[in-house]
Amino acid sequence: MKIVLSLTIASLLFGCGGGSGGGSGTTTVTPTTPPPTTPVEGEKSIVAFADNIKIGQAVDLFLYFPNDELSNIQWTETSSHSTIVLAGTSKGIAFTPTVAGEYSFDVSFSVNGAASETLNHTFTVSDETSLLSVRLGHAVLEGNKVSLRASLDNALSQESITWTQTSGPNITFTESSNGQLAVFFNAPEVTQDTLLTFEVNASGNGSNYSDIVSVLVENAGTIDIADDNISFKNRLANVFPYKNNSPYADSIVNCVYKNTIEFPQTCTFNTLPLIAQDLIAKGTTTPTVDDIMDRVVVSHEWMGKRFKDFLENYDVNGDFKNLLRATTAIVISYDVRPSFYWAVTGAIYLDANYFWLTPDERDTINQAPDFRAALGDELNFDMPWRYVKDNDYVDSYISADDRTARSADSAAFSLISLMYHELAHANDFFPSSQWSNYPMSDRILDAVDKQFRSSGFESDKLDNAMPLLSQEMKDLAQVRFHTGNPPNDIQKSYTPSDVTQFFSNDQAPQFYNYSSIRENYAMLFDGFMMKARYGIDRDVAITNQRDANGFTVEWGQRGRISDELIKPKVSYVVERILPDFSGAQAIIDSLPEPIQMISGKSWMENLPISPTFAPKSIASAQVSANIQKAAQRRQVQALHNHFYEKPLPKYKSLK
Repeated sequence: MKIVLSLTIASLLFGCGGGSGGGSGTTTVTPTTPPPTTPVEGEKSIVAFADNIKIGQAVDLFLYFPNDELSNIQWTETSSHSTIVLAGTSKGIAFTPTVAGEYSFDVSFSVNGAASETLNHTFTVSDETSLLSVRLGHAVLEGNKVSLRASLDNALSQESITWTQTSGPNITFTESSNGQLAVFFNAPEVTQDTLLTFEVNASGNGSNYSDIVSVLVENAGTIDIADDNISFKNRLANVFPYKNNSPYADSIVNCVYKNTIEFPQTCTFNTLPLIAQDLIAKGTTTPTVDDIMDRVVVSHEWMGKRFKDFLENYDVNGDFKNLLRATTAIVISYDVRPSFYWAVTGAIYLDANYFWLTPDERDTINQAPDFRAALGDELNFDMPWRYVKDNDYVDSYISADDRTARSADSAAFSLISLMYHELAHANDFFPSSQWSNYPMSDRILDAVDKQFRSSGFESDKLDNAMPLLSQEMKDLAQVRFHTGNPPNDIQKSYTPSDVTQFFSNDQAPQFYNYSSIRENYAMLFDGFMMKARYGIDRDVAITNQRDANGFTVEWGQRGRISDELIKPKVSYVVERILPDFSGAQAIIDSLPEPIQMISGKSWMENLPISPTFAPKSIASAQVSANIQKAAQRRQVQALHNHFYEKPLPKYKSLK
């Protein structure tokens, strides 16, 4: 039986950032003869695929019991190297040794519910440094996304890279593989735990080098994608409650991140209430960090730790704890890309790329590119944006090929802006004025549907009262931010000057505001909060399509959120999303006028335009190639990680 709902399914998915999927091309890989270390069917052991391990060469270890049910898995290093095991409860672990010596690991586990047993594996790392390493071996459910990446010494040629599958069922890379540092594919269907192995070769200095990486694919059952009652059509990763003593530990995963979730059987508030409903029952409105962490679901423990650190160290005004009252859960998983909010579950889903601090943590995250980044490439203009403070970028960019750690400070503002945006969606669907009115026996989805049918959401009311006017920009946003909407000939003919006329005279701070009513609401909020709380402005420009010289500005502004036509909208959304912010209106009233960019100058040349700071000498002729390249990488990263909407099948909402 199919469920019939009055809400448009895609209108409840609000996603913000990251990517999902691969490229347009595919490459089928046929495995060669399996290497001698591949286990035979029925063998039970710890399986390792690398011999003669060197410093900097990734090590993969797998608990291989293909025909048994394993539980209570725990990996522990028993040698003296203090290796951090980032997937310690998984069937597979991997890490990159940084010092030579003997390494030893124990893994304890239960087989088919029996008593716990333990296996041990010991290996030696030589004092030689590897010139080639492939990361990251791990366990994955069939159908889930997989990404693997090779790291090369500068002496090796990227063009010489070849990827060869050496065991397991045939897989299909989503893009051409040879000559590529990274490959992406969906794990194949299997009937039991199955190991895939890949050999990567590269050459340099007159020699050839190789490394092996492995993936353990676990049987998970089929997903009937033709069944409209199924909520998640793509295979989800295994996740678990960050706090095993949470009062919702037994139910939260089944309510928010399982392929078995069906629309007619989604959870009720009795099973998983809004955080606000718990607080009201306790006679308070102020959540603690512990209250929030009771609702966190992760694929790796480190993700929960980083989120807790964020709440403790960066939520100085209590904004995020207060905004989280309108959610039921926070899901952080290696396969969430892009981030999104989903009214069906009342949960926000965060891309773990916002949280990593070490290269090893980054290795555990699926790095498949956002296929939407190429949308709108046929258009004759672009609209780059950035967050700036003191005439400089507020965030940093570290290439995936650079194994450099980053500080929490360097990653904070990207995460802060994402949280403001996603939680604006949550408080649009579940506003504070209604928290006491939801019957606990209602399904979360029912409450949303009732609100939509009665008076609509706050974002609907904003659109009715103060709508965006440019139909051209609305249509262009469908091309730029949504799949299945190629530009027509008229849209292809629009010049940056044409788009300037459409946009500059309307009442939106960013291009993405036009992508949907919901996104317009959330964008107004996050842009203001970044300015009000941190003094951070958002730049927006209309330019040519990016070329080898970057962007040339036709028109642009810094701090467009303070335009006199936009301020009333900002007041409307802030009052409804975060009524706790009592001083918001005074800040809105005192916002300075937007700063105009200089037409004909490059995007980078328009960085030092705030008058309270001395201009920087960054004329194009004086900017080094490395600085210019880094700036372009930051912009590409922003395009990948923010403000794209993907209309996924069921009740989700993307930023």
